[in-house]
Amino acid sequence: MNVVGIIPARLQSSRLPEKLLLQETGKPLLQYVWEVAMASSTLDDVIIATDSERIFDTVHSFGGHAEMTADHPSGTDRVAEIARRCCADAEVIVNLQGDEPELEADTIEALVAAIHHGNTEMATVAAPIRDASVVSDPDCVKVVVDNNGQALYFSRSPIPFSRDASIAELLSSERPSPWLLHVGLYAYRREFLLSLTSMPPSSLERLEKLEQLRALQSGARIAVAVVPQAAVGIDTAEDYTAFVQRQSASDTR
Repeated sequence: MNVVGIIPARLQSSRLPEKLLLQETGKPLLQYVWEVAMASSTLDDVIIATDSERIFDTVHSFGGHAEMTADHPSGTDRVAEIARRCCADAEVIVNLQGDEPELEADTIEALVAAIHHGNTEMATVAAPIRDASVVSDPDCVKVVVDNNGQALYFSRSPIPFSRDASIAELLSSERPSPWLLHVGLYAYRREFLLSLTSMPPSSLERLEKLEQLRALQSGARIAVAVVPQAAVGIDTAEDYTAFVQRQSASDTR
């Protein structure tokens, strides 16, 4: 199975401008994700897709493969352009996030295994939620799965809803957390990715502002790989400062 990892890399970011090029640690933020992807035994190639010449040049400076794209409304559309143009032989396309520098290779491998063994059009990743504030936070997307590990629904609401017990009570018990946090990594069958990005946004997608609901509403199956914990995304200056501190502490051990 030929599997290609694609990292969509847009220069501008509303909350932390040019974050992928930040390099207080000695190397660009984007390079961390590329290195993890390159270390994954399941990816046959890794391509960084960008509309920025600065990112393009930076990728080449650290030895990566970059491709320029047109301007797109979403990272998924950017990935689809490269999948169409450069990956005709790929069976599976993995969409990686350039702002998750602490992503682990094991997570990528679990994602690819999920789409392979689940025989589904798509796969994604989730991790158990152990913090009550995350369950209630609409910026943290939750997913519920069936007995075969396939997604039933994604929502910004706290799903499943607990009628009789409080969130705090359930999370303090010895039982596994009933809530799963969706992690924004995806694996697609190449032809399905091209089909998905040609569809208009669905009604549920427009309500929740979640692209994956377009796939579910169209009848596609999404396998969910559950991993022990989610990688921390870098969205704000505070997030990046905390990452730099963790890297510094790790380097001094």
